[in-house]
Amino acid sequence: MHAVEPPMRRAVFLSDVHLGSRHCHAAELATFLTTLRCRRLYLVGDIVDLWWMAQRRAQWGNAQNRVVEALHALRRAGTEIVYIPGNHDRPIRKFCGLALPAMQVRRRAIHVTADGRRLLAVHGDEFDGVTHFGSLQEKFGDWLYYRILTGNQWLNVVRGRLGLRYWSLSEFLKSKSGAAERFIERFMQAGLDDARRRGLDGIVCGHIHRAALLHRDGLVYANDGDWVESLSALVEEPDGTLRLLAHTGEVLAEILPRHVVVRPVEPALPRAA
Repeated sequence: MHAVEPPMRRAVFLSDVHLGSRHCHAAELATFLTTLRCRRLYLVGDIVDLWWMAQRRAQWGNAQNRVVEALHALRRAGTEIVYIPGNHDRPIRKFCGLALPAMQVRRRAIHVTADGRRLLAVHGDEFDGVTHFGSLQEKFGDWLYYRILTGNQWLNVVRGRLGLRYWSLSEFLKSKSGAAERFIERFMQAGLDDARRRGLDGIVCGHIHRAALLHRDGLVYANDGDWVESLSALVEEPDGTLRLLAHTGEVLAEILPRHVVVRPVEPALPRAA
């Protein structure tokens, strides 16, 4: 029997891969990319973790090489790749505005869906000033986040040996923290306000490692998640349907095209395998 060809997506958005850091799920991303077919792929920041690689020993092996090879294969197959650098790969911003042989590098982009919605695509660190999470606070938050992820990693090694399923300590702590939830709310509102000021229909971003796809005040808020905790991506189907997908292909949330009744969902985050 012939293998079933994966569906052609009109666009795919993914961010916060953090290649080079010890917490990146590169193997899962490589598998996801090798089964992907899309006309345009947006890399919405923090794809390579230059912060980690500058301060600590880089974690780079076969899985990371497979990610790079899969991106090259997509480009050869005709996928247009747009790279929007984030705060962890900030030095790449010096190439913004250039069309490199393998991709375009942009500070931000406006993606027009099949049903005519105009969505701002940005990483999201530009809203740190509004959410009061920048400079020294940002560095401390980054340090604390990596400490929690390290604890999460060791915890799940023990759980795996006991035959228990993966459980995200970091997501549990965020969900129980009122301060974290207020920060996420401020971030979401800042993104939507920026899209509204620009006369757009919504925003696609990353940065805060909290996947979501929903409608608010007539605008689309889409956060494609990350490849450290949620292992998720945002896809646009040929008819303009927006879907938040887990790396396994499970649909976590959906917004139908504008001419159809909207069915927004705000699901629980997927769990890494």
